[in-house]
Amino acid sequence: MKNWHYALVVFLGGCCYGILSTFVKLAYSAGFEVTEVTGGQYFFGSLILWIMVLLSKRGKITLAQTFKLLASGIPFGLTGVFYYQALQTLNASLAIIFLFQFVWIGTLYEFIFYKKKPVKNKLISIFILLVGSVLAAGITSAGGAVISWQGMIWGLLSAITFTTFIFLSGSVGKMTPPIMKSAIISTGGVIVVFLVFPPMFLFDLPVLTGVAPYGLLLGFFGVALPPLLFSIGMPKIGPGLGTILTASELPVAVTMSSIILAEHVSLTQWLGVLLILGGIAAGNVKHAIQKQKPAQVQTRSIS
Repeated sequence: MKNWHYALVVFLGGCCYGILSTFVKLAYSAGFEVTEVTGGQYFFGSLILWIMVLLSKRGKITLAQTFKLLASGIPFGLTGVFYYQALQTLNASLAIIFLFQFVWIGTLYEFIFYKKKPVKNKLISIFILLVGSVLAAGITSAGGAVISWQGMIWGLLSAITFTTFIFLSGSVGKMTPPIMKSAIISTGGVIVVFLVFPPMFLFDLPVLTGVAPYGLLLGFFGVALPPLLFSIGMPKIGPGLGTILTASELPVAVTMSSIILAEHVSLTQWLGVLLILGGIAAGNVKHAIQKQKPAQVQTRSIS
């Protein structure tokens, strides 16, 4: 595969996450509860992954590695619980804004746990991100945005747990085959979700058959596909460009909520989306270029 192929794979992985909020809203409008939607997503997503494991070559994995990956699934599952709670009281285009705060929360994590101080361009990108978030939320528009305090808290909690998941998933199971790793992590997520929301829908055939189409769709795009796409593309393009490309989730989420759900998204909100993407690019493009320079210098010295 060429480099742009790997970039496209990561971009599509980000788009997958952007699809979720719209179909969660559709499931809610069909009469299903957050317990059924969240549980259905993680149950069917994990089921899809384990079927893929059975159909693929399975590598060896120790018991200790298995428990570490299961633990990594805890924040993965909590992200779904918190985010879908937020969607009960927030528009899809607004809920994704709160989830998207994982960008600056990730920088805070780096400082707290790794003592890595953010560089100037990173701080500038965070400022642009915060400004863009205010605009994208519609707070400055006429009449302002209708924001539920409960929804805002759930949304920010989902950003924190998503950041935690990213940090844990990047440090455990590096040598585990991507499909096996994703399946075990998703199993940890299922366990957490079922502890928070007991899966009574599994024993109610009418509810199970009704939520199954939503669960399969959400499970495929939210639990099964993104981790596999990222595991293929990220090692080839690096985290700098990868972070920029995974930001595709936000414009996809806002666009789908506008087209499919007919939620009003003003010009100011679209400007906020562009500012958010620009802020992420400002914080990562320079880093990606700097990583390429040592390789270029090394090539010249060898020649």
